[in-house]
Amino acid sequence: MNFLEKILETKRAEVATRSRTLPLGRLRALPDPRGAARPFAAALRASNGLALIAEIKRASPSAGTIRSDFDPAALAAAYERGGANALSVLTDEAYFHGHLDHLRAARAATTLPCLRKDFIISEYQVWEARAAGADAILLIVAALLHRELVRLLEIARAAGLDAIVEVHDGRELDAALQANASVLGINNRNLKTFKVDLSVTETLAPRVPRDRIVVSESGLGRDEDLRRVRAAGASAVLVGEGLMRRSDVESATRALLAHLRA
Repeated sequence: MNFLEKILETKRAEVATRSRTLPLGRLRALPDPRGAARPFAAALRASNGLALIAEIKRASPSAGTIRSDFDPAALAAAYERGGANALSVLTDEAYFHGHLDHLRAARAATTLPCLRKDFIISEYQVWEARAAGADAILLIVAALLHRELVRLLEIARAAGLDAIVEVHDGRELDAALQANASVLGINNRNLKTFKVDLSVTETLAPRVPRDRIVVSESGLGRDEDLRRVRAAGASAVLVGEGLMRRSDVESATRALLAHLRA
């Protein structure tokens, strides 16, 4: 069993437990807490230069604890002051030490659209994301059968959520395009081995139709990394650890954006 399979096994058990406490029908009936719409994809398109999705992440399996003084609301506000276009909030508990409450706190502290970053494998999690205030969800092609991907995209639209469809290789990109995904996340990190290789974006981004949004994810810690993925055709980047480790997150975000939009 590779690491992704282990995560998905845990995720299926978590969803089963939560759905016994709050069944899907009751979850779907909960009022939408989001108020005014914050369209996630539109926020990325509106950027002058590469858009920045700034990530709120306490820990990861590969890096361990990333930030000990972890305050999702304060981090969200700092990212917004620094000029980020959108937020990504890790909500996986078992492996990333996240929580849906981190998403709630981040969205309440900012006007930016928020992505629920998790391993979404069921309709339950889509409506759960909306109930927690998410504006978008992440769908990972490697974690889903094609029919599941198509169905979850349809459910996301019904729930009023945008979706980033994440791919790592050519086969997964073909599946995402066949599902008519409008926002493509190209993950430079292999979720089975956790190896990072920026050539993944360089190989896949040129294959994406120009009317889609390409988000390069993982391994983007240096200016030269940003230049590489921008040259390959990325229209946005998702950066977490490189900002989360900085003592002054607002200044680090502002400095990063100066390079992104130069």
